[in-house]
Amino acid sequence: MTSGVFSAEMIANLMENRAVLGASNARLQPASLDLTLGKRAWRVRASFLPSRVRTVAARLEDGLAMNAFGLEDGVVFERGCVYLVELNERLALPDGVIGAANPKSSTGRIDVFVRLVTDYGVAFDEIPAGYEGPLYAEISPRTFSIFARTGSSLNQLRFKQGQCRLDDQATKALNDQTPLVDGVADIDGGLGLSVSLQDDQSIIGWRARRHSALIDVDQPGALDASDFFEPLGSQKSGFIILDPDEFYILASKESLVIPPDYAAEMTPINPGLGEFRVHYAGFFDPGFGWSPSGTNGSRAVLEVRSHDAPFVLEDGQLVARLVYERMATQPQQLYGADVKSNYQGQGLKLSKHFR
Repeated sequence: MTSGVFSAEMIANLMENRAVLGASNARLQPASLDLTLGKRAWRVRASFLPSRVRTVAARLEDGLAMNAFGLEDGVVFERGCVYLVELNERLALPDGVIGAANPKSSTGRIDVFVRLVTDYGVAFDEIPAGYEGPLYAEISPRTFSIFARTGSSLNQLRFKQGQCRLDDQATKALNDQTPLVDGVADIDGGLGLSVSLQDDQSIIGWRARRHSALIDVDQPGALDASDFFEPLGSQKSGFIILDPDEFYILASKESLVIPPDYAAEMTPINPGLGEFRVHYAGFFDPGFGWSPSGTNGSRAVLEVRSHDAPFVLEDGQLVARLVYERMATQPQQLYGADVKSNYQGQGLKLSKHFR
């Protein structure tokens, strides 16, 4: 089988061959599968990994579970708490096929921290080749409490085989063939992205409000953004000061292109460049920002949180790097073309829950 990231058609083949169980074709994206919450959940005392010798169920029985509850009628996941939810999907992966998960973009934009957990897992969001067993989502709302139910989708899963990540030389060659940004490409350990804090637009970002109302994750366009976020105007000073443990929505200066034969993932920035975290949701599907007409580019929305101290973030400052990966096959449907895509052609945009 060809090395690379699996397309939707290849994931469907995994489903047909019972390597992925409990999934629906309706949840397929061009290069990923939306995972869905199952019927059982637990509030837990702390985030945890099972370790190489234990299952998730065994760890819950160690006293980490505070209480169990059902999701069929929907429940509130309170901010500041940690939950574990059994997902509807199970895996029986063939040798050589691995999985990698991330929160969905809409999940990251409402500051809900979601990570995939497996039996015998030693790392979040990583599934080893040949894994057979259940999947769980650790859910920890940071700013807003959310309402979710069985069938809600908060994270997504990619499947890969072989060496698919481009090194800098290959990324530069791809950029020469198809410009990946609308400017000079800073390629060093991935494609560099900088933050935009000065713009002709009246709003260059949003800062989350504390103690806001509940967000139903399955109700797009239902909420007024001003009830949940404070708009940030263009910064004449050229910088903003990130307050510790506050959540910001900002955007990249660069407009990005993900060609049809590639996918991309945003990687954490070197901590030496600043004490802040950017972008919980790191998948970019084939076709993001791309069009056959040549009118290309969508800005990356950045979910930003400072750590222990106030931090100055300057206009044009490097905040993230994007790593490109080869697709094993080009998906028949690209992001923003035949697939419903909430963020194609985006500038600064909040999650789909806001009108």
